[in-house]
Amino acid sequence: MEKKKLTKYIVSMILAIIAIVIANIVLDNYKVRILNLCFIYIILGLSLNLIYGFTGLFSLGHAGFMAIGAYTVAILTMSQETKQMTYYMKPMVPFLESLNTPFLVAVIAGGLMAALFGFLIGAPVLKLTDDYLAIATLGFSEIIRIIIINMQSITNGALGLKGIPQKTNGTIMKFLNDNFDIGIKPSINLLWAGVASVVTIAFIYLLINSSYGKAFKAIREDEIAARSMGINLFKHKVLSFTIGSFFAGIGGGLLAVSLGTIDPTLFKFSLTWNIILIVVLGGMGNIKGTIVSACLVTIAMEALRFLDEPLKLGFMVTEAMPGLRMVVFSIILMAAVIFKRDDGSLKSALEKVRGRYAKN
Repeated sequence: MEKKKLTKYIVSMILAIIAIVIANIVLDNYKVRILNLCFIYIILGLSLNLIYGFTGLFSLGHAGFMAIGAYTVAILTMSQETKQMTYYMKPMVPFLESLNTPFLVAVIAGGLMAALFGFLIGAPVLKLTDDYLAIATLGFSEIIRIIIINMQSITNGALGLKGIPQKTNGTIMKFLNDNFDIGIKPSINLLWAGVASVVTIAFIYLLINSSYGKAFKAIREDEIAARSMGINLFKHKVLSFTIGSFFAGIGGGLLAVSLGTIDPTLFKFSLTWNIILIVVLGGMGNIKGTIVSACLVTIAMEALRFLDEPLKLGFMVTEAMPGLRMVVFSIILMAAVIFKRDDGSLKSALEKVRGRYAKN
């Protein structure tokens, strides 16, 4: 990478982190929570884009790796007293009950645990291609969820985990709040999610522009041609899958801390579908598009929440229709996919609409 380009990228990262700190101070808790979810979905979207968009591996197991990261972070950050109250059906394993780590260590451990499972699953599964790979990864994701349900002494089974600490105010943040009264909100974890998303963006960008990234793209375009050029297909597929699983675990851990409670039903296939939706709308192999798509999808889901409540239409008031929000959201997404071109620009979409009406 050119020195000038690298300097520009570092400055952009610093400005992004400063903007995150300002947003944490200025915005109210609700807006901060929405922004926090945007950052988490950026991490998840980029992690799947690395696997699917850049390497061409159609994986449907992302929710499973998120679950591993989420449960790892929850178990490592919950206090012993909270664990004793939560595991009332069956006592927790004594070693894990007394285990407690700092938040940063727990999040990294969640990512590493997800990466380990990604490697163990990817080694035998990545020899498959296309639909077979999708079905196999979906099956492994469901296996992980079922194991979580049945390992009650570790994961508390179907009851899930509650009381996950949301206050992760580290020593530096505590010092700044106590001495400078800058008003950082420790309970929302925006700074952690924001910095994690910036680091993820930087890592994926540097990886894709390296020799490994070029190998990933070559595998996506044509595996036979890539093999003939001396690229080790198995090595690079496993590497991509493992790195993507690592960031999925990071995103899952941050999601667990943001929500404060998790259970196995949270990590069904529908969660993977949401991440795939972000990747497809943002553009396969498009980092900027994934970032924008993650923010738009997250904000739209919240902005349309009023549709589930009673609506006032002039002199008539309709009854509450739970689920209407998802219907309208799905229609909007269908329209976006229909009119979206490969470059994903609004100008292209408008030209497409104009062209169709001109034919009629």
